[in-house]
Amino acid sequence: MIDVALTETPVQEPQRIRGLEMPWNRVMGSLEGPASAAKALGPWHPQEFMAECVETVPEAGGMMTFVFRRTDGAPLAFRAGQYVNIAFPVNGEDQEPVDRSYSLSSSPTEPWTFSVTVKKDPGGLVSPWVHENVRPGTVLDMLGPVGAFHLPDADRRARYLFLAAGAGITPIMSMLRTIHDLPGTADVVVLYHGAEAGGFAFHRELAYIASVDSRVKVFYALGDRGMPEAWEGFKGRLSAAMIDEVAPDANGRQVYACGPEGYLNTATELLKKVGVDDTSIYMEFFSGDRQTLLEYQAELALAADIAEEIAEEIAESAEDYFESQPAAFGIYEPGYDEDGTLQATGMPLVAADGEAPAAAEAAPETAAPDASSFDTVGTGSLTLSFMRTGINVRIDPDLPILEVAQRAGVRIGANCKEGMCGSCKVVKLSGEIDMNHQGGIRKREIDAGKFLPCCSTARTDMVIDA
Repeated sequence: MIDVALTETPVQEPQRIRGLEMPWNRVMGSLEGPASAAKALGPWHPQEFMAECVETVPEAGGMMTFVFRRTDGAPLAFRAGQYVNIAFPVNGEDQEPVDRSYSLSSSPTEPWTFSVTVKKDPGGLVSPWVHENVRPGTVLDMLGPVGAFHLPDADRRARYLFLAAGAGITPIMSMLRTIHDLPGTADVVVLYHGAEAGGFAFHRELAYIASVDSRVKVFYALGDRGMPEAWEGFKGRLSAAMIDEVAPDANGRQVYACGPEGYLNTATELLKKVGVDDTSIYMEFFSGDRQTLLEYQAELALAADIAEEIAEEIAESAEDYFESQPAAFGIYEPGYDEDGTLQATGMPLVAADGEAPAAAEAAPETAAPDASSFDTVGTGSLTLSFMRTGINVRIDPDLPILEVAQRAGVRIGANCKEGMCGSCKVVKLSGEIDMNHQGGIRKREIDAGKFLPCCSTARTDMVIDA
């Protein structure tokens, strides 16, 4: 064997084209009719498809990456930062699956397989099942891609600051892998907060990318907990001084931040302090609108006092709502006690055709509510009867149902308000709607009578299970 002494010699910087452009960007703008293969790689609309797990990769921090490929052989076209909704047969193949949304951690530049990375919550319903049961050969029903949190299709400047905490690294990893795969000029700074020195997922790959790609710099930080003496990264929670040190020009960058609620709220305030404009800040709040989050926090604070009046769609399960957030960030959680979720006490229902459901048959002494006896509020040409709340709401056909319902006091969970997340899903007992969703509901759910009131308008009088 011959020993070769490796010495580092100066290497010139690569010559690059200006900015970044996603592979499908020119296809989208083409007037000449691109080939079918090129069209297949464009992230045009969310689709329903089946996917087979082909690999599982343990990650640090209690996370696991699951690599999938579509069973129909097609590529999965998506934008870096988006997520997919997956139906997991947690309660058995013969029971209704439980849907969860997880961010894609792979790059859309390698579309023939795709990955989601799931953090295991020991007290959760779905994530432990996923870690223990999803193996190569497992086939799952999926819907996607979905989400407004993603890199632009083209960026002439491509200067980014990525802030991640815990599982928030998942969509950031997709963005970073994408930038590393693409030609073009870019300037990327990553600041990654973790709970313990050995808990940073993807740390080997992050170190590799930073070592070979001069466009990328990666920094690590531990919070207020104990840390090893040899720790060389940042110490303490996210601060303006920390942001200034890693990115003194933060006010000239596009900022993408992912992590728990407290981290994201802190990041928002700190970014303002260092001069970053709101229009340059993107967070995993689906719509990117922080006001939506603040309004919903106020709703949950009220719900803690009157939890018995919250509709089942919000209070179904603390775990269900925790894991319905992309990358399982746990931004919102309903109230619960040692016995489980605080249940709503909604009024009993009968089916729209007059036939009583099984629960009603078991309790014949309970009379079905009569919407004609409900109080009526609002003005408009149509009437929405909310059977659980016990109220009639007048509405004009051009108004979103969710907005009018919430103003009238109807408790419907809501997050994105754009038809993407599916958190406002309710059952339509009768009536007709126009719904313009963006992937937040599946065809089988629509066939079962469910709809998203955030992106729906009424065409006729309606009776709604809310």
